[in-house]
Amino acid sequence: QVQLVESGGGLVQAGGSLRLSCAASGRTSSDNAMSWFRQAPGKERDFVAGIDWNGGSTHYADSAKGRFTISRDNAKKTVYLQMNSLKPEDTAVYYCAARGAGFIFATPSYRSYAYWGQGTQVTVSS
Repeated sequence: QVQLVESGGGLVQAGGSLRLSCAASGRTSSDNAMSWFRQAPGKERDFVAGIDWNGGSTHYADSAKGRFTISRDNAKKTVYLQMNSLKPEDTAVYYCAARGAGFIFATPSYRSYAYWGQGTQVTVSS
C-alpha cells in the first residue's frame, strides 16, 4: 500500500503563491505517474496537473497553464505543485494522486489513479 500526505495549503490573497507538497510512503516506486486534482464545494474533482514517472513530461489543465508548475523529486518521494498568480476560483481542496506501479504516464482521468492523499485546503481571498 502507498500513503500520500499533502501539505502546504492555506489562505492566501489573490495574486499570491503557494507551494504544495505530496510525500509518498509505504510500498512506493518511482515508475509511476503522479498528479494533482482539486475539488471545490459542490463540484466534481478536476485534474490540475500531472507528471510522468521521470519528470520528463508534464501536463496541465487549461486553468493551470502558465501559473502552476508540477515537479517531482524521486529521491525524496515527493511531488510539488508551485502555484503562482492565484485567483479566488482556485479555491478548493487539492488532492495528490499516484498511479499504480508501472503506469508511467499521467492522465487527466481520476479513475486512472490508485492512491490518493487526504487533501489540503487552498483558499484564495479576493
